[in-house]
Amino acid sequence: MRGIAILGSTGSIGRQALEVIALHPDRFFVTALTAHKNAALLFDQVRSFRPRLAALTGVSSPVPIPDDLSFCSFRFGPKALEEAAREAEGQDVLAAVVGVAGLKAVMAARAAGKRVLLANKETLVAGGEMVMNACPAGTLLPVDSEHSAIFQCLQGAGPNRYEQILLTASGGPFRTWEKEKIKSATVEQALGHPTWNMGAKITVDSASMFNKALEIIEAKWLFSARPEQIQVVVHPQSIVHSAVKFRDGAVIAQLGAPDMKVPILYAMSYPDRLPTGGKELDLFAVGQLTFERPDAEKFPALRMAYQALRQGGAACCVLNAANEEACFAFLAGKIPFGRIPEIVDAALQRHASLPARSLSDIDRADALSRECAKAMIQATGA
Repeated sequence: MRGIAILGSTGSIGRQALEVIALHPDRFFVTALTAHKNAALLFDQVRSFRPRLAALTGVSSPVPIPDDLSFCSFRFGPKALEEAAREAEGQDVLAAVVGVAGLKAVMAARAAGKRVLLANKETLVAGGEMVMNACPAGTLLPVDSEHSAIFQCLQGAGPNRYEQILLTASGGPFRTWEKEKIKSATVEQALGHPTWNMGAKITVDSASMFNKALEIIEAKWLFSARPEQIQVVVHPQSIVHSAVKFRDGAVIAQLGAPDMKVPILYAMSYPDRLPTGGKELDLFAVGQLTFERPDAEKFPALRMAYQALRQGGAACCVLNAANEEACFAFLAGKIPFGRIPEIVDAALQRHASLPARSLSDIDRADALSRECAKAMIQATGA
């Protein structure tokens, strides 16, 4: 039995993680659950899974706790995320919160000797070198479908080093749109992902392809890749989750139905494979698989990812922070969709040269990038 703390239990990944845990009560038990502000759902989850620790990280003052949950210790405020990662019983921490908030929690989990199941790509985007230095082999497992696929493809490679990572992308809802039309896309259109059911922020990131930009950066750190070794491949069916190419020309790919329960459970049970209860892949029903080159003119996020990797330092952190601010401003109706890459590009031009040697360096770069983004957002609405 492995004890798992789930950071972000009321989000899409967290809810699906609890579903697969419920399928395998002989293998897993929940040690801690955290949510941002969704107290009602968190209370229901605590009732069902009975962790000893729970937290509402977006609530600064304690809220009334139902009498039937007296067995659980509740924490409140942003620091509670790190406390849950550090203090929860068990061996594993599933980091499924949105944004750079996951970075300190992941570092706290590692300081406590926990294995990290990483569904929070911003952690590696903002603090890649520092995080990987804290994660010896086997202590950090990817949950993102693409990075889980790459990890799975490499399991049978032995000592053979890959030549190239083929990072697949669905292309999002605007894959076939003209560049000018994309700039004026509505929130409703951006949230209409053709193949995946995800949270609002990651869905907008998929529409802008900043999600893939973050995954390029994440792949660099997870697999010690050079930027030029990572090739994005647009694959609208979302059946090939990613692939790796070796020096003999062989390509090994991981295929499956577009279901996040597979990479979630694989990380939890690694190296074992357990049934997810989801729909299995039927190649006859799929019929055909197609692949396209990405269009960096329509989706400049891809260019910015490679640019930030080559600049080094805090450039990737700056990219992530500015994108977070711009994405949430778009969701709030404060800026048009086309402003998202413009805001990120401006933040990179201004702050990409900042260092990222410590958490304080990363905090400073993150804050300055957000200030830059917020100023541009405010100017847009003026």
